[in-house]
Amino acid sequence: MARSLSQRGLVLRVARAEPGRGWLRIIGGCWRGRRLPVALQPGLRPTPDRVRETLFNWLAPVIEGSRCLDCFAGSGALGLEAASRGAAKVIQLERHPAVARRLKANAAELGARQLSVHCADALDWLAQSPMTTVDICFLDPPFGASLLQPTLSQLIQHGWLAAGALVYVETDQATPLPDLPADWSWLRDKRAGQVRYALAQASAIAE
Repeated sequence: MARSLSQRGLVLRVARAEPGRGWLRIIGGCWRGRRLPVALQPGLRPTPDRVRETLFNWLAPVIEGSRCLDCFAGSGALGLEAASRGAAKVIQLERHPAVARRLKANAAELGARQLSVHCADALDWLAQSPMTTVDICFLDPPFGASLLQPTLSQLIQHGWLAAGALVYVETDQATPLPDLPADWSWLRDKRAGQVRYALAQASAIAE
């Protein structure tokens, strides 16, 4: 028996016959329809299908050629979907070694040279100065972990975001969106079931 989920932008079908492992399907772009294994981790949670569809509709005008950072990669769905849709570079951060190994294996399976996976804690990784800035950042941490505000602060403090960068935030209904700098703006803010998701834009002037 199997059950279907959607997780971080991809449709997941979790096979009960293989404990500890499921699989995902990329839904758009050059790898549309490709199925890849996903290592399951406690706290990995589904994202409603309509949230996934809406997010990549928002990003459609800017995803081609973009540099993306997925701070809490999990299944890798958001980063894989971004790469499939034409992102030039995607950095995925995942602190759990087994999950990170699966992300690396999936990138190798696809021949996705634009994808780089780092087994690292997001806050520790973001404390360093970047080699280059990113145009799109995905912030979808475990619900209830209180990671949105400190992660956003690290991104800003250490100069990870390009001028006018977009930051996608996903959280539960009970958790407020993080505070933005005065010269930033929320472009979108929607709710679906127990999920709140939003898109912010950084100042168009580089700091």
